[in-house]
Amino acid sequence: MPVNIHDHPPDLPATASASFEGVVLPHLDAAYNLARWLARDDADAQDVVQEALLRAFRYYASFHGSDARTWLLAIVRNTFYSLRMKTLPDSAREAFDDDVHVPADDQPTPEARALLALDVDSLQRALEKLPHALRETIVLRELQECSYKEIASITGQKIGTVMSRLARARERLRLELTSHSTEARRHDVP
Repeated sequence: MPVNIHDHPPDLPATASASFEGVVLPHLDAAYNLARWLARDDADAQDVVQEALLRAFRYYASFHGSDARTWLLAIVRNTFYSLRMKTLPDSAREAFDDDVHVPADDQPTPEARALLALDVDSLQRALEKLPHALRETIVLRELQECSYKEIASITGQKIGTVMSRLARARERLRLELTSHSTEARRHDVP
């Protein structure tokens, strides 16, 4: 069912609805982009964004004008995970332990920059293979251009955890893209 924000709840004045449109809706593309990368499916992403917008609209009165984009992306992320936890069996949930992994240097190497210049399809396939925790972090940083502080706020993680996840995500992307590139070269005709 489509969301019509003009049908505001009785306890929310029409001016709040107009304010919501002006403050939150400009970030709708960013919300969908994050939801699409998390859900890996257009229809599921649309469902996540729709539910997130309903939640954002419902709690808009508690928004105090800081950063609407970060606020909305946090709601999208939380909505995705809450919907996901309702539908996944316990055996399908990912376990992730930040203490096991050692953070690497955060600066991309020239090799990593060259690998990121590969075609978009290879990069998308590599991103799809990342665990949710790593994929959401790299999508927020590289595609949504969020700062470490914004990512920490959106995900509810410490900045050190964000940096660690980014380093691991970049390393896994590098490995995936270099193995894909090596495999492609093996099949080239001399």
